[in-house]
Amino acid sequence: MDDKEIKFEIVKQFGTLGASSKGGWSKELNLVSWNEREPKLDLREWAPDHSRMGKGVTLSREEASALSTLLATALKDA
Repeated sequence: MDDKEIKFEIVKQFGTLGASSKGGWSKELNLVSWNEREPKLDLREWAPDHSRMGKGVTLSREEASALSTLLATALKDA
């Protein structure tokens, strides 16, 4: 298996949802460009210095909008 380095640039930080038990890591919503591609909304855990990241979810603008609608409904009905 070929181990390719993943390039990323955090274009904008929107905020932190909470801290993790992984020694200071935090779950964040950011706008991230992966491998020099168009930036997308990204939700995942990051090390304090943003040098490492955990598994997460990357969403296009359309997917984020659909998720927002679903979350509003889910929170209203919960």
